Amino acid sequence: MQLGTRWSLGGTLPAGLPHVVEIALHTVEEDLAALAVDTSTWRWTLTWLESKPVIELDDGTIIRFNPVDDSATITQPSTNTDDDDEEWI
Repeated sequence: MQLGTRWSLGGTLPAGLPHVVEIALHTVEEDLAALAVDTSTWRWTLTWLESKPVIELDDGTIIRFNPVDDSATITQPSTNTDDDDEEWI
C-alpha cells in the first residue's frame, strides 16, 4: 500500500512519480502561471490507485498515468456553466 500526499502548487514533487507525470504537472503549472491566476493557496493531491498515481489540483484538474503506453492524461475541469444545455428537451 502506498500513501498519498498533498503539496503546494509549484512545490517540490513527491518522490516516485513517473517522469511523464512530472512533465504533465509542470505543464499545468506553467499554463496557470501564464494566465496570471492567483493560485497561492492551491494544492495538489496525490492518490495511488492500483499502484498508479492520480493527481488532482484544487481547481479540479486531474492527471492520470497510463503505464501501458507510459503516458499522462490531463483532464481540465469543465467550465461550461451554460444552463441551456437541455434546451432541446
